[in-house]
Amino acid sequence: MQSPQRKLPIEAVELYNQFIHGEISRRAFMEGVQRLSLGLTAAAIIEALMPNYALGQQVSRTDDRIKASYETVPSPKGNGGIKGYLVRPISADTRSESVTKLPGIIVVHENRGLNPHIEDIARRLALANFMAFAPDGLTSLGGFPGDDYKGGQLFNKIDKTKMFEDMVAAALWLKSRPDCTGKIGAIGFCYGGSTANNLAVRLGPDLAAAVPFYGGPPPPDDIPKIKAAILVQHGELDKRLAATWPAYDQALTAAHVPHEGYIYPGAVHGFNCDATPERYDKAAADLAWQRTIAWFNKYLRS
Repeated sequence: MQSPQRKLPIEAVELYNQFIHGEISRRAFMEGVQRLSLGLTAAAIIEALMPNYALGQQVSRTDDRIKASYETVPSPKGNGGIKGYLVRPISADTRSESVTKLPGIIVVHENRGLNPHIEDIARRLALANFMAFAPDGLTSLGGFPGDDYKGGQLFNKIDKTKMFEDMVAAALWLKSRPDCTGKIGAIGFCYGGSTANNLAVRLGPDLAAAVPFYGGPPPPDDIPKIKAAILVQHGELDKRLAATWPAYDQALTAAHVPHEGYIYPGAVHGFNCDATPERYDKAAADLAWQRTIAWFNKYLRS
């Protein structure tokens, strides 16, 4: 099934996904695109597949309904420290920072670092009346370099075990802030989806809810450690990851973990990212976001 927004065939989108996950080289990606013979130049096809962050900005960085800052969190078990983007809503009545304690949500990026799309996700969560912190796993290598391809290269160099410890430190820092209620959730995409699942394992009762988008499940033996309510979201055409859901569903049920999972028809890996129009599926993304906010409202505000 072809997404109504998609102009290129699924084969082109799959090539892009293989490329950004490091499964094929840049050269193999470009050669594969050329072989598709779509009546377009390879440059035009590549431009259509690459992210355009202006398209994916739903909430301006200067929106007067939010207050945002960059904060650095100590991470002694990780890379020493991790920088992230912290966003809170501002009261519409007073135009001053709300003194009300809010639930917190860690926003974990894909395998390119803290790019503008993930920062926009954090701002969207702030407008839903959460405080959001989006850490940059590439902090120890200088942070997101402003380019997804270069970000992917840095991501492949970093120690993944230490980067996960950085994410744990970021979550616990958010939870302990005086302007947080002490209830936190995690949302993540691709690498971040897998990380959200693994944060649920590691943090146990310290994490109230997790919403992994197209992320891999934790090791089966670790699933009973989960105490957070889990909402899993996959695209139907993201076949490898979507195929992991039945076993994860069964294991979560056996562990008595509150959970739901959805597989969106015709959607591909990355379907939520409106900065990549050839992957973006608006109908699926809108429904997934509606479910995400409802999930966090249910499990972080009770």
